[in-house]
Amino acid sequence: MSEAPVTTTGTEVPSHEAAEPSAFGLAPPAFIALAMIAVIVLLIWKKVPAAIGRALDAKIGLIRDQLAEAESLRKEAEALKAEYEAKAKSVDKERKALLERAQHEADEIVAKAKTDSEALIERRTRMAEEKIAAEERQAVEQLRATAAEAATKAAARLIADSHDAATDAKLVDQAIKEIASR
Repeated sequence: MSEAPVTTTGTEVPSHEAAEPSAFGLAPPAFIALAMIAVIVLLIWKKVPAAIGRALDAKIGLIRDQLAEAESLRKEAEALKAEYEAKAKSVDKERKALLERAQHEADEIVAKAKTDSEALIERRTRMAEEKIAAEERQAVEQLRATAAEAATKAAARLIADSHDAATDAKLVDQAIKEIASR
């Protein structure tokens, strides 16, 4: 005993055919289509596409502003790069000029040191020559003094050997007369 499915209308439907559900007399695909149309109408009525358009326009404007800012930053970066490249070239030129100036000053210092050393050598040579000449003069004077002393001693010995007391007295008197006449 099998019972047949019962419908809301009270009529029996044979069991081999299943009844399709419906709402307000519409089949499910039609009901879905109607619901979609209602959602679309509601979205249009609430001006959602315009709001989406405004939001997209705002986003586009923001992106444009960011691109403009990025472009200006890129230009500033290029200007800074060019400025620093110019400074680097300037520093390189200054470095070369400084090196040349330092080399020139070093050459001048070396030349001055050379002339100063030559003058110092010449001055010291002259001083050494003068010292040698002074030593020679002193040696000659000392030799003369020694020779004069030796001659005086020899003369005194000769005089002492060849003169007696009477001759000495005569010489002394004669020397006194010469000194007095002067």
